[in-house]
Amino acid sequence: MTPVIHLLDEIDSTNAEARRRAEAGETTIQWIVARRQSAGRGRRGREWNSDTGNLFATLLTLTQKSPAEAAQVTFLAALAVADLLDAFAAPGAVSIKWPNDVLIDGVKACGILVESGAHTSGALWLAVGIGVNLAHAPGGTERPATSLAAHLRSDIAYPPPVEAAATVLAEAFALWMERWDSLGFQPVLDAWTARTKGLDGPCVARLGHETVTGVADGVAADGALRLRTADGGLRLISAGDVFFGPDAHERAA
Repeated sequence: MTPVIHLLDEIDSTNAEARRRAEAGETTIQWIVARRQSAGRGRRGREWNSDTGNLFATLLTLTQKSPAEAAQVTFLAALAVADLLDAFAAPGAVSIKWPNDVLIDGVKACGILVESGAHTSGALWLAVGIGVNLAHAPGGTERPATSLAAHLRSDIAYPPPVEAAATVLAEAFALWMERWDSLGFQPVLDAWTARTKGLDGPCVARLGHETVTGVADGVAADGALRLRTADGGLRLISAGDVFFGPDAHERAA
């Protein structure tokens, strides 16, 4: 069953609202969707541009999974966004870049931020924040960005309104959540891998304190990136800014 969707005209941040509700003890699985955010956030505290017409949504849910296992929800989020974009974008245009960047024609169109904490019920609360560029692509970003509006199917004139996009996203996410809960992570990882490029070629991982260069060697069972270094060693990358392809080193500089 698809959770309830709360549609707000404006809020500081859908993730911040999800945190407030979780810390207040709410147990209802719910989506918090805003037409505009005044203080949207991306990974590592980066500002998330919040143009009206784009989708800003956070799923608040509870889980009994361990924090390490619960982190797999980011792969479900990427798949649900890819399903949403597939419903409107030109055929074959949508792909995923490890771990959760959803691309249209190779350019980023989505941001995902997962936050969590201890709930009073003893469970772990998860706030799965998703921003999708439906109508506009932000300017001045560290890496190029695009919007769904620039890649619509020939029979579609306009991107979906926020309400419709939120419904499609919520329904897709519910299906992936059901598979994850009933079948485990491997079917999710298989579907994610089928959409993901660059997992067998040159790769640079920028980890903050170091930069690791090598060749991507697929992903581990938990979704961590396997990176073979020049000396034959294997590094498992769970988080970081990762660049794929023959020009990965230049783009990571």
